[in-house]
Amino acid sequence: MALSLQDQLLKAGLTDKKKAVKIKNEKRKKNKINKKHKIVEVDESAKAAQESLEAKKAKDRELNAKAKQVADEKAIKAQIKQLIEVNKQPKNNGEVICNFTDGTKIKRLFVDEATQKHISQGKLAIVRADDGYEIVPMPVADKISERDQEIVVYIAPPETQEENKATSEEDDWYADYEIPDDLTW
Repeated sequence: MALSLQDQLLKAGLTDKKKAVKIKNEKRKKNKINKKHKIVEVDESAKAAQESLEAKKAKDRELNAKAKQVADEKAIKAQIKQLIEVNKQPKNNGEVICNFTDGTKIKRLFVDEATQKHISQGKLAIVRADDGYEIVPMPVADKISERDQEIVVYIAPPETQEENKATSEEDDWYADYEIPDDLTW
C-alpha cells in the first residue's frame, strides 16, 4: 500500500513524529484562517500552466487561420482553373492577329474573324492560364476577376464596346421598315 510522503519520511527516519504533528497543525491552522478570511491562495505553478495553455491555444488558432487561408487560396485557384478549362474558346485557329497587353508586354493570339470581333466588342475576354492565354466569355471573366483580378489580362475598353454597339445600331436603323415582297434587286 502506498504511504504518504510524511509517512515515508517518518519510516526512513528523516523526520520525527513531533515535527510531523507540528507541520500538520500549521497546515490545518493556515487552511482555517484562509477559509475564515476567504483568502484564496494563488498557486503559481497552476497559474503558469494556465498561461502556457492560453498561449498554446492562441498559437494553435493562428496556425489554423494560416492553414485555412492557404486552403482557401488553393480552392480559389482550382475554381479559376476549372472555369477556364470548361469555358475556353478555340484559339490559334485563324489568320487574324489579336494583339493585347499583359502588363507592359504586347502579346498576340491568332484567331478567326468572328472571335476577334467578339473580343473587340467585349463579348470575350483573354485570361492568363497555366500554359499561356485562353479566351473565355465575359460572364466567366467576371467570375474569374471576382476571385483574382490579375488572371484577367484583357477586356475590351468600355468605349470600344459602346462604339461597336452604336455602329451595329446605325446598321440596323432600317430594320424597323418592312421590305416589300415584290422588290427585286
